Amino acid sequence: MKSKAAVKRIIETLKGIYPDALCSLQYKKDYELLFAVRLSAQCTDERVNKVTPALFARFPTLESFAEADPAEVGEYIRSCGFFNGKARDLVACAQQILERHGGKVPGTMEELTALSGVGRKTANLILGDVFGQPAYVCDTHCIRITGRLGITDGSKDPVQVERQLRQSIPPKESSDFCHRMVLFGRDTCTARSPKCEGCPLSGDCDSAKAAVKAAKAAK
Repeated sequence: MKSKAAVKRIIETLKGIYPDALCSLQYKKDYELLFAVRLSAQCTDERVNKVTPALFARFPTLESFAEADPAEVGEYIRSCGFFNGKARDLVACAQQILERHGGKVPGTMEELTALSGVGRKTANLILGDVFGQPAYVCDTHCIRITGRLGITDGSKDPVQVERQLRQSIPPKESSDFCHRMVLFGRDTCTARSPKCEGCPLSGDCDSAKAAVKAAKAAK
C-alpha cells in the first residue's frame, strides 16, 4: 500500500488544485442533498442539477414529497434514468424521515442506510457534508483513482475500498479528499483517457509509473 508520506503529498497536491472541496450537487435543505445523491446514481451531477430546481419547486417540503404520487415525481426526474425506482425511493424516504426522525435527516450510518434508496456511499456523503463527520464516499471516481494511485489495491468493491481508505486517509481529510477525487476524475484522471502526461500526481501514481516502465520496455 502507499506510504504515509506519499499519501500526504497526494492530499496536499489536491488541496492546492482544489482548495474549495465542495460537493457539486446543488441543494438548500439537508433532505434535498439526500434526494439529489439518490438521483445521481448512474447519472451525472450536471444532469441532476438541471432536474432538481423544478422538482424541489413542485415539492417544496418534505411533507409534499411524502404525499406525492411517485408517478408524478418520476416525470420530473425522467432524464436521470431509472426514474420509476428513484421516484418510489424519494417518496418512501420522505415518509420514513417524517415518521421515524421527526422530519430531520438522521445523522448515523445505521439510521441513514435504513432509509429507502440510501446506501453507504450516500450515507457517507450526508455524514460528511451535513454533519461534518469523517466520511469516505466511494463513488466511481474515488474507486478508480485511488486504485490507480495505489492507495487501494484496485478493488472495485466500494465497501472494500472504503475499508482501505480508512486505513490510509486521515479522518479529518476524508470528506474533502473524496470530493477532490471527483473533481480530479473529471478534469484529469478520467475513466477512458487519463491525462497522465503532466499529471501533478504522476510521481506518486502506481499506474503512471507502470505506464512509463512499459513504454521504456517496448523501445
